[in-house]
Amino acid sequence: MNAAATMTAVEIREPGPPQVLRAVQRPMPRPGPGEVRVRVVAAGINRPDVLQRKGAYPPPPGASDIPGLEVSGEVVELGAGVSWPALGEAVCALVAGGGYAEYVSVPAVQCLPVPAGLEVADAAALPETFFTVWLNVFERARLQRGETLLLHGGSSGIGTTAILLGKAFGARVLVTCGSAAKCAACRELGADLAINYHEGDFVAATLRATDGRGADVILDMVGGDYLGRNAAAAALEGRIALIATQGGTKSELDLRQVLGKRLTISGCLLRPQTVAAKGHLAQALRDKVWPLFAQGLRPVIHARFPLADAAGAHRLMESGAHIGKILLLT
Repeated sequence: MNAAATMTAVEIREPGPPQVLRAVQRPMPRPGPGEVRVRVVAAGINRPDVLQRKGAYPPPPGASDIPGLEVSGEVVELGAGVSWPALGEAVCALVAGGGYAEYVSVPAVQCLPVPAGLEVADAAALPETFFTVWLNVFERARLQRGETLLLHGGSSGIGTTAILLGKAFGARVLVTCGSAAKCAACRELGADLAINYHEGDFVAATLRATDGRGADVILDMVGGDYLGRNAAAAALEGRIALIATQGGTKSELDLRQVLGKRLTISGCLLRPQTVAAKGHLAQALRDKVWPLFAQGLRPVIHARFPLADAAGAHRLMESGAHIGKILLLT
C-alpha cells in the first residue's frame, strides 16, 4: 500500500488504559454517496471515547473502530450527490467514529460551517456537545425562556455548552460541580448558581434557589442515585433528560414524585441516531445557534494535544481536572 493510500490514525490496540491508544497507518477513507472526505485539523475528546477505549462502548454497526466523534477541517473530496459543503470549505462535523485521524469521511448533512470568527481547529469543540445539548435540552426537554435549567457536571464539555446555550436562550441556569474552582468557572460563564456537591445537597440548594418550585429541566449525565434526587429537585411538569450513567446504571425512584409532579423522564444517546436525525439537528443548530457566534459565543477549550498524544488527552479527561473541551490537533 503506497503512502498516498494511507493516513495516520489513532487506534485502540486492545481494551485498556490510555496507553493502548497508538498511532498507526490506516487506509485512506473514501466518501460514499452523500458523504465528504475531510482533512482533519482537530478532533474533540469526549467521554464516549474513553468508554470505547475501555471496551464498554463499541461503535455502532458500520462505523469506524477508530475513536473520535467530532472533527473540524477542510473538505477535500465530495461523494456523489453532494451539493454542500463545497471543496475547500472549512467545516466541523459530527461523526460516528474515525475522528482521531488525518482524514475522515462523514455524511455531508452532519457538517456545519466553521462559525465566523472561530479558528478552524477550535470548531472541533462544537459538534458533539452542541448536538447533544440541543437535542436533549431544547428538542426533547423543551426548555423555554424564563425556565430554570439544572445541569450536572457543569464544568464538562457538555456542561459548559449547556450553560452558554441555556443563558443565550433566556433560561436561569443552575449547575453542580466538584470543586470551588469549577463552580467559579461556571459562574464566570453565566451560571446563576453553582453548587459544590461535596459541600451541600443539590436538591436543597435547587429548591432554595427557586423558592421551593424546583427546576423545569434537568440535564443528567450521572445517573445512579441522582435520578431519585433529580425527581425531588424537579418542578411541577419537570423534564429530566438522562444522557449518561457515569454514577451507575441502577437507581431507586419514588414514583410518587413522578406522578405527583407529572414528570417526564427521557433517555437518549446521540451516536446511534440515524444520519437523517443528525442532519436535522445540524440544520437546527445552523439556523438557531450558529448566528450566536457573531455575537461572541465561544466554546470553552481547556487543552490541546497533538494527535500522537491521544493517551495524554485521555489521561487528562479521566483526571477530571479539565474545564470545557480537550482537543487533538493533527
